Amino acid sequence: MTKELARELINAGVHFGHSVSRWNPKMAPFIFAKRGNIHIIDVKKTLKGLLIARKLLAEVVSSGKDVVFVGTKRQAQKAVQTVANKCGMHYVSERWLGGMLTNFRTIRSRLQRLQQLEAMQEDGTLESESKKQASRLKREMRKIKSNLDGIRKMSQLPGVVVVVDAKKEYLALCEAKKLGIATVGLLDTDSDPDTVDVAIPANDDSIRAIGLILNELGDAVAIGKTMVSARPEPKQRPRRVRSKRPGLARASEGGAETVAEETPPKEETPTIAEPAQKGETEQQEPKQSTS
Repeated sequence: MTKELARELINAGVHFGHSVSRWNPKMAPFIFAKRGNIHIIDVKKTLKGLLIARKLLAEVVSSGKDVVFVGTKRQAQKAVQTVANKCGMHYVSERWLGGMLTNFRTIRSRLQRLQQLEAMQEDGTLESESKKQASRLKREMRKIKSNLDGIRKMSQLPGVVVVVDAKKEYLALCEAKKLGIATVGLLDTDSDPDTVDVAIPANDDSIRAIGLILNELGDAVAIGKTMVSARPEPKQRPRRVRSKRPGLARASEGGAETVAEETPPKEETPTIAEPAQKGETEQQEPKQSTS
């Protein structure tokens, strides 16, 4: 399978990098050779990064988190939309808005606004407005839909962000790094591999190469979903039902003990002291009489 995939990637031109003058020195470990004025990417490193990314996506999706595919350049827009719709995940293909992850609450409010405008269009209230107001509302709806339609169903922050051309999608990578979200990126010879957690060196200008790599990542997402359904649910321990009688008995015993402790014992008067006192009084009386 790896040999067939490597052959398909080579036929798609995944190994062609940028010109030598545009290269980033940090990409030196991923470069195989130099042919003329163009760097050649090592396909073995491409396959290695792809396998690591597949494993990461499967684990993240199996844990219950989502994946966002980001590709706003013209060569990657269609492939990103196709793969995201195929595996049931989210995507951004038109424009990455600043704060799409760090200010997610505001993004959710804009999506609610989109639902409100669509409801107005279905009810016919949009047409009842004036011509100028209706045109303004329709323009607002088209703008929100073009930018945020791919993340409409995203109710929480994703677990992984997959980008095509890390140099172009640096805003998405910065936000993901700030929030501690794992990142996977397709890197050409002019990109910085330190900006992503898992680097897949590849020609990010080849439509066929981008489609092949994203299809492999989409298959990993599908595998992760099957792992979620196959995972056994944890068994709940039966609750222990305690009878109330021992508790009442203890409470009654304790109450009896407290009552016993609170009531002081009666003082016993000594029987020997009384005759002694009587004798003393008898001895004292004649002394008083003689005086």
